[in-house]
Amino acid sequence: MKLSIIIPVHNEQERINSLIEHLKSLGDFEIIVSDSNGETNNIIIHKDIIKKTSAKGRGNQLNAGAEKATGDVYLFLHCDTVLTEGFDFEIEKGLKTHSAGAFALKIDSKSLFFRLIEKGVSIRNKITKIPYGDQAQFCSREAFDKIKGFKDIPIMEDVRIMKDFKKSGIKIYLSKMPVLTSPRRWEKEGLVYTTLRNWFIILLYNMGVSPHALKRLYK
Repeated sequence: MKLSIIIPVHNEQERINSLIEHLKSLGDFEIIVSDSNGETNNIIIHKDIIKKTSAKGRGNQLNAGAEKATGDVYLFLHCDTVLTEGFDFEIEKGLKTHSAGAFALKIDSKSLFFRLIEKGVSIRNKITKIPYGDQAQFCSREAFDKIKGFKDIPIMEDVRIMKDFKKSGIKIYLSKMPVLTSPRRWEKEGLVYTTLRNWFIILLYNMGVSPHALKRLYK
């Protein structure tokens, strides 16, 4: 298995080099940083990182990164998510029987509030089989090509790609291994507000509201 890790970024100058250092400590992987404006890529200190600048929008950036990838497996990693040691072996295990998947969500905070969110996400995953982007989604190149990648939508691209996999008969592996996600958005915008807003947006999306309309609710 050759793994390509694709990281979409927008003004992540403070985090990108530490994230790359962590990834390099876990193994030898192809790392692609897909930047919306070039500002983050400009400060990357590692010479072996593949850099791509594309139109803003996580779906666009992930597709642009995939175009540069040479691996037969793609891992789509948010800049505020940290992988666990051995994650690559877990992906390899999952893709023996499935063609796409994601990890379990763990939020980097001791707050009981986040334990409740993690439990809710675990229950949602078991019911819907649709893990979200903050769970480090992965897939085979073949599966990605089959559904023609991420859709060109401004929000909910992570949910849409998993729905597209399911519609195409592609089985989704739900790993019990956690990835560690930063609580920064919750802490910045408010725990209750951020959670309720996210739930509301997901509800509207599942009811058929356009992602372009939903984008106005998500800053």
